Parts: sequence; C-alpha cells; structure tokens
Amino acid sequence: MLRGRTRRGRGAHAAADDDPLDAAQERRVRAVLALGGVPQADLPDGVQQVRLRLLERAASGREAPRDVSAWAAVVASNLAMDWHRAKRRQERLGERLAALRPAELPSGEETSLLSLAVAQGLDELPDAQRQVVVLRFYADLPVRSIAEQLGVPEGTVKSRLHTAVRALRARLHEDEVV
Repeated sequence: MLRGRTRRGRGAHAAADDDPLDAAQERRVRAVLALGGVPQADLPDGVQQVRLRLLERAASGREAPRDVSAWAAVVASNLAMDWHRAKRRQERLGERLAALRPAELPSGEETSLLSLAVAQGLDELPDAQRQVVVLRFYADLPVRSIAEQLGVPEGTVKSRLHTAVRALRARLHEDEVV
C-alpha cells in the first residue's frame, strides 16, 4: 500500500487517502487491541501508534510489508502486550488501574455472558498465548502468517494455540458457561 509513495511536505490537513490504514484495516487493528485487553478509551491511541509505526517504516526507507493488514494486526497485538506489561509494572508499584469491565452483567443475554467469560479467560492467558489466539481467531490470520509476523516456527504457534484453547475451554467449563 505504501510502495511508490513519497511523503514530503505533508501539511496538517493531509488528505484522507494518504492514511496508511484503510477502514477495514483500522477496524481489524481496533478489534485486535480490544481483544488484547486494551481499554476502550485507549483504542484511538493504539490505532495511531500502528499508523505511526507504518509511516516510520516507510520514512526510514524500509520496504513496505507484503501484507499491511497482517503486519498491522501483529503490531496491534504487540501494542496490547506492551500495554499489559505496563499495567503489571504499575500494579507492582501499588497503582491500580480502573476496572476494565463493568461489574454487572447484562441480564437475559447468554451471548453476553459467554463473551464476558471468554474475555476474562483471555485476560488470564499468558501474553504469548493470548497474542496467537487473538491473531488467529479474531484477526483471522492463518497460522503461517502469524508465525512469519512473530518470527517463530509454525509449530510454536500451533502449540500456543492448542494450549490456550484448552485453557479457555477448561475455564468455560469450570465457570459452567458451556
């Protein structure tokens, strides 16, 4: 998408078509961030960080990613992991962040209960497992693409997925959601 573009003299009112992320890519980035546990209020900043990294990559002269959408999803997933690391550091220092989810469940909606249970289960997974689950099932990336983007073997991605899905399934049965 960025190939062949030059970015000189961009003013404050750059055209919308100069945006390195199209609408579908932006929705995917938002979904990956949200499913990675980033609070709703921080999602716009996360999307901007992905845009900034894509523009910095182009400005540095590096080749544009072959699949911008997959690259952006992985960057968003990494940003979500960074957010969790920062949160843990703050908690160790005694600062508590505001609750990420409402205390009360919407009544009468089993899908809401299931969604909340899955989200809580995702929050409890180790970062590496959460990352591959979100990239595979929510960003809809194939295992091969996830492995390439993360720089790990496909077998590692499959192993992390298997372990994470097993843990989520156990959590849902334990909570008697399914």
